[in-house]
Amino acid sequence: MSERVDAAITGIRTVGVPVTDQDRAVAFYVDVLGLEKRLDAPVEQLGGRWIEVAPAGAATSIALVPAGPEAKAGVETGIRLSVPDAAALHKELVERGAEVGELLRWPGVPPMFSLRDPDGNGLEVVE
Repeated sequence: MSERVDAAITGIRTVGVPVTDQDRAVAFYVDVLGLEKRLDAPVEQLGGRWIEVAPAGAATSIALVPAGPEAKAGVETGIRLSVPDAAALHKELVERGAEVGELLRWPGVPPMFSLRDPDGNGLEVVE
């Protein structure tokens, strides 16, 4: 049996996404997806900056971290972004030239689609 931990985990703050060009990634996540940039600080140990973006008011953010040998870009992130109208966002992203998958509509399942950032990192959008 495990002992109770007094310093319990209370949430998920940030999910890291490796990118090869942080400025290009910020432009995509902020200008194309509409997220807000919350933090942008140089971190010498990373060989770049610590950048966090998130939907307005969201508790969890996405850290756009420099890609490297142990954190390669072009991964399936497992991140599911929520949206009130998947079809409307899908249409907007297509018009903005973003790489998006087909809008999926299955009985009993919320509409959703996949998208890729400029590094090929995969995300999902779910209504």
